[in-house]
Amino acid sequence: MEIEIGAGCQKSVEDIYEEYTMRRMAIVKALTTDFQDFHRQCDPDKENLCLYGFPNGKWAVNLPVDDIPSELPEPILGINFARDALDEKEWIDMVAIHSDSWLISMVSFFGAKYRFDKHDRKYLYSLINEHPTIHEVINGKVVKPNSTGSNHKFNKSNRKSKPQRASSKSTEKKKNNEEECATCQGSYEGDDFWIYCDTCQRWFHGKCVKVTPSRAENISKYKCPSCSMKRPRPRIEI
Repeated sequence: MEIEIGAGCQKSVEDIYEEYTMRRMAIVKALTTDFQDFHRQCDPDKENLCLYGFPNGKWAVNLPVDDIPSELPEPILGINFARDALDEKEWIDMVAIHSDSWLISMVSFFGAKYRFDKHDRKYLYSLINEHPTIHEVINGKVVKPNSTGSNHKFNKSNRKSKPQRASSKSTEKKKNNEEECATCQGSYEGDDFWIYCDTCQRWFHGKCVKVTPSRAENISKYKCPSCSMKRPRPRIEI
């Protein structure tokens, strides 16, 4: 599944970092924008399946390699068996956590293979730590600062600046209402991911409406679950 790298071919820290980011991007895509396809491929009736992310940015659900021991660290086996046994959220969390572990094991493997010293390893992991984990992305714990995208995406403060504090109790109450999630009534925290409904014009915790920053990237106009369930009244001809 992987191409053997010749003994005389030395990869740099930047090469390994680039490979890490592409594999990570592929897995994030499988668990977000391509989730329906990923879910379908994880058939519990099939044998042990793994989720692979490749250096070309593509992902695949496949059987593990036949070679024992394998040339490279392998991702967790049998993700398909747990698909219907767990709640969907728990299943995605499990896959995300083990995928994070697999990516780090790949980085450690290449670090040893190419004999990176402690300064190389420190530099490599400092680059990796600039990215959120896959698990953090899936759970909407990532806030993208200075985003210039659509207003309803990412940090709530990107769309509205917090109102100035006023002495009036009614004004203060209005301020507090604007800081509440329409689903759980939880208050806004600076590092939370929120999403704005373009229909009812209310704010929601991303986790309350099951929307992650990655999924929000592909939404031009967001409609919350309540608004999505509302059907337009039929027009009555007089």
